[in-house]
Amino acid sequence: MSALIWMSGTLLSFTLMAIGARELTDEIDIFQTLLFRSAIGLVIMASWLAYTGKLNGLRDGNMRLHLTRNVFHFGGQYGWFLGIGLLPLAEVFALEFTVPVWTMLIAVLFLDERLTWAKGICVALGLAGVAVIVGPGAELIEPAALIVLGAALCYGIANGTTKALSDSESAAVVLFYMCAIQLPIALGFSLGSLTMPVGIEWLWLFVVALTALSAHYCMTRAMACAEATTVAALDFLRLPLIVIVGIALYNEPFKWTVFLGAALMLAGNVINLRDTQEDK
Repeated sequence: MSALIWMSGTLLSFTLMAIGARELTDEIDIFQTLLFRSAIGLVIMASWLAYTGKLNGLRDGNMRLHLTRNVFHFGGQYGWFLGIGLLPLAEVFALEFTVPVWTMLIAVLFLDERLTWAKGICVALGLAGVAVIVGPGAELIEPAALIVLGAALCYGIANGTTKALSDSESAAVVLFYMCAIQLPIALGFSLGSLTMPVGIEWLWLFVVALTALSAHYCMTRAMACAEATTVAALDFLRLPLIVIVGIALYNEPFKWTVFLGAALMLAGNVINLRDTQEDK
């Protein structure tokens, strides 16, 4: 039950973040959205670390890994926000399910993890799911879909470095450095076109900033309460949820191929996770 509660928070966070990103698409440049997201998040995380007396722990951080993680995470965030404005929400979320595949490949190539039959099936089903979602023929090279897949690849690399950091860094420290490092990156890209948000734009910026933190926190707590396969299955529920949001708020079409493709990715991920747990 605890895992279900925490995953409900994760699903709600991702959904609200997507709505916030869509609402800001035509109002604020994406780099500025990421700038304010990082600034708000940095204030929150610095305050939390100060309150818990853990600010001194920042001195021992692995800056090389933090820099690597956040350069790619920033690229993933930019591609995800860009995709939100170009594709139906359901398609963006479905293509995002390739992240575990990229994370696994990064771990095999760079973290010396063993390539198993289950991981091979995971890759094959992941690629099949992508083909089903984006469609055959010329649509396979649709720029918007490639942007989201590129974002998923960046997230996969970021997750690989997060895994390397998890042995020595707490989630709070990782989130602090996420905001602290991505803030100047976003500022650099925003110079020359920086404008101050007005009215309801501030509301959506706070929604994006807060849900970026809460999604990570709730997912971490869910992982601590249940097996990874259970969390992966529950995470799949954000697809039907975002389909409902897309239809209700943005009059987006329903595509059964999105569910089929995402289901193939989920099946591959679950097979790999079960094999990993059996080896432990």
